[in-house]
Amino acid sequence: MSETVPQAGPPQGPAPGPDADPSAPAPLEVGRVPTGDAGVDAGLERLADADHLATDGHVEVYEDVHRGLREALTALDARPGPPAPPSPSHSRS
Repeated sequence: MSETVPQAGPPQGPAPGPDADPSAPAPLEVGRVPTGDAGVDAGLERLADADHLATDGHVEVYEDVHRGLREALTALDARPGPPAPPSPSHSRS
């Protein structure tokens, strides 16, 4: 017996009406999973703003998110880490 496996693909929403503008922005509806870092999560949510903009407006959103993610990574580098292990002694007794 053969089973039919549904194929994954883009989400199928309702068909556009006859007056739909093909050049109008169409949301990508990409799911975003929270990371637990408030700054990173805010940046990911900011990506949803691009869904409502024409393509030429995406760059501003992407650059803004990129800047925020970069700042989050820089902040991680600035945090003090655990103390370094003591270096091995070069003298022998």
